[in-house]
Amino acid sequence: MLSHSSGPEVIHSTVQESLSPAQTPEVTEHASTQTIQESQASTDPTVESSETSNQSPVKTSWLARLRGGLSKTGQSISTLFVGVKVDESLFEELETALIMADTGVEATAQLLKTLRARVKKDRISEAQGVKQALREILTEHLKVLEKPFEIGQVKTMVVMIAGVNGAGKTTSIGKLAHAFQQRGAKVLLAAGDTFRAAARQQLVEWGTRNNVDVITQDGADPAAVAFDAVHAGRARGMDVVMVDTAGRLPTQLHLMDELKKIRRVIGKADPTAPHEVLLVVDGNTGQNVLSQIRTFDAAIGLTGLIVTKLDGTAKGGTLAAVAAGSQGVRPVPVYWIGVGESMEDLQPFVAAEFAQALVG
Repeated sequence: MLSHSSGPEVIHSTVQESLSPAQTPEVTEHASTQTIQESQASTDPTVESSETSNQSPVKTSWLARLRGGLSKTGQSISTLFVGVKVDESLFEELETALIMADTGVEATAQLLKTLRARVKKDRISEAQGVKQALREILTEHLKVLEKPFEIGQVKTMVVMIAGVNGAGKTTSIGKLAHAFQQRGAKVLLAAGDTFRAAARQQLVEWGTRNNVDVITQDGADPAAVAFDAVHAGRARGMDVVMVDTAGRLPTQLHLMDELKKIRRVIGKADPTAPHEVLLVVDGNTGQNVLSQIRTFDAAIGLTGLIVTKLDGTAKGGTLAAVAAGSQGVRPVPVYWIGVGESMEDLQPFVAAEFAQALVG
């Protein structure tokens, strides 16, 4: 059933579990997507109005927030280079600091091996020179995770988004809807977390916030909602369809099987989809991120990561572990990182910026 209003629509999916195309409701109306205005900030479902007005989207402001978010690690590493000689004790202190920053043993060993060789080759004798070398080496190490998110290569890009409860999945979807609209894309959202009314309502609020239509159905089969959303997106000429899914732990095998089903059903609606399969991870969960990436990647074939909550308590070194392929993970690209709650606090991952904030 389509509800008609001047604002974004909440479209209730009617597709049955058999998912035959004949059961898909014909969608012929065109959704209206508009660039969000500053005056709408007060309607943000998760952000206080004062936050948006106090934050600047310019690059210098973003870098300052990133440095602030990783300040715990940045300060612990940066202080190691103050008033010290370049000797074995410095490398030992660095090893401890990197491991404490959740970099992990494998990545730490790789970084220090390269750093020792650089110091010897370039005959670096000053501590600040070692710090600069570490920053450059870490940047190069993280480059494998740096990849821009391209829109427009397919007409209706279907993006499936997964993650554990509390990682910031639905909030990230809302921010991405805003970011995609800023790039001129028409966006449709699908509330695939059909078990939690609060999750559906949060996504609907983000749809209202961004003037984006949302496909939802109470208690429905999540795969059916995803199937319906893909068809609706293609019929409406949407550029991006983002499918939210229920949060789950990698150990919940029956729920992981459901994720696999959603992925298969999306492929029935569009044989080329999903075009992106993203995992949202909480930057505060340290090395546990590695097990999440490994399990979700094995189940649904990840194409990218969104790392959230790098806002003061996160150590940040986990991404170095991901880049190193620690604990059998594949170095899945990091498309975005988040350092706060406002719209501008979710930004593309840039290795050099991250390394600068991490080393201090």
